[in-house]
Amino acid sequence: MSEPPTAPPPAPGAEEYLALDFVNSAIALPAGHFIDLLGTPEATNRWLTEHGLAPSDAGVQEMCAAQLRSLREHLRSLFAARVAGAPALPAALSAVNDALSRAPSAALLYWDERNGPYRAAPCPTNEILDRALAALAANAAELLTSPDADRLTGCGSAPCNRYLLRHGRRHWCSTRCGDRARAARAYTRRAQAQPG
Repeated sequence: MSEPPTAPPPAPGAEEYLALDFVNSAIALPAGHFIDLLGTPEATNRWLTEHGLAPSDAGVQEMCAAQLRSLREHLRSLFAARVAGAPALPAALSAVNDALSRAPSAALLYWDERNGPYRAAPCPTNEILDRALAALAANAAELLTSPDADRLTGCGSAPCNRYLLRHGRRHWCSTRCGDRARAARAYTRRAQAQPG
């Protein structure tokens, strides 16, 4: 029995842009394998918790997970359009703008008797999803409108579907994908060199 496939490490740029890691949470792997880090409510809650967007006991339900997966697909569409230099789909822009307007972005002023004034964004439990959607949409909008957007590219190793911020000539999201692409090129060269 073979080991289940594991997710590759975060792609270059994911440390800077949470939205990049979010878009890459649906991963196509060789041999038809696929990993969806938002595939179940429990997995979605885990991903949100690991990224500071929800408490571990948020109790994400399928409806919330489905909304996050939908936003992810809209963001993937926008990333693909940016990389291809193509127009954005109006539905994707609308979905992102809807997510951006769901939660207030200003931190409110509070006063603690012991420590004095501080600012914090209120987040009742019923707003956790709205805040997560707004934060992810805002981060994606920041990436797409920043100079870093010129470095946004898709992984150059089929069948990988992840995005990364290119550094130099690197066009792969992970060492694993880079090794696979180099091996495929070497195989092609050897096959072409053999007499037919």
